[in-house]
Amino acid sequence: MRETEVFIDSEEIAEFFYHELIKRGYTPSVQESEELADITFDYLISKCIIEEWDE
Repeated sequence: MRETEVFIDSEEIAEFFYHELIKRGYTPSVQESEELADITFDYLISKCIIEEWDE
C-alpha cells in the first residue's frame, strides 16, 4: 500500500458540516460546526487515519 500525504483543515471541515447540515434542514451555529469539526479531527487521529503536525 502506498502512502499519500493529505492535509486536513478543521476550518474547512467546519464549513463543510455547516453547509451540509443546512442542506439537511438543520440550523447549526458556527460554534456547533466548529465543535463537530474538532470531534471529527480527533476521531481521524484516534483511528490513525491522520497524524497531527505542529508547524
